[in-house]
Amino acid sequence: MLNAFVKHVSESTALPAEQAEAAIGIVLNAADRQGAPIADEIFERIPGARTLAARMGSRVGAATGVIARLIERTPGGRVAVAEQVIRDLQKQGLGNNEIGRLFPAIGRYAESAFGVTGIGHLGDMFGAVNAPASGVSSVA
Repeated sequence: MLNAFVKHVSESTALPAEQAEAAIGIVLNAADRQGAPIADEIFERIPGARTLAARMGSRVGAATGVIARLIERTPGGRVAVAEQVIRDLQKQGLGNNEIGRLFPAIGRYAESAFGVTGIGHLGDMFGAVNAPASGVSSVA
C-alpha cells in the first residue's frame, strides 16, 4: 500500500518516485510531531508509513525528544515546524509548484484509499492551532 501511496503522489506532483517518497516521509514526520490526526490514520492504515516518517525525520534532523515535541505543539512551535517542513522539502529539490501539489495529493490519496476527509493543504496537515477538533474524519 505504501508503494501505491508513493506512486499516487509521484504522478500527482510530477515528482520522481524517490523524491515523492522522501516528501511524504517529511510531511508525515512533521504531522506526527504536531499530533495531527491524519498522521495516525495513515500510520494505522499504510504499513511502512511510520518507518518512512521516522527515517526522513532522522535524515532531516527533526526533533525526537518528549520536551521538544511538546514545544512543537505550542502555537510558536507549530509555526516553526511548518516553516521547517517547507525548508526540508526545498532541500529535497521540491519547488513551490511541487510543494503546492504535494498536500492535496496526500489528501486525495487518503480520501480515495480509506475515506479520510478534511485535509489537503499545509494547514490541514498540522491541524488548526487551538482548535478543539481537527475536522479530519474517517469512514472506517
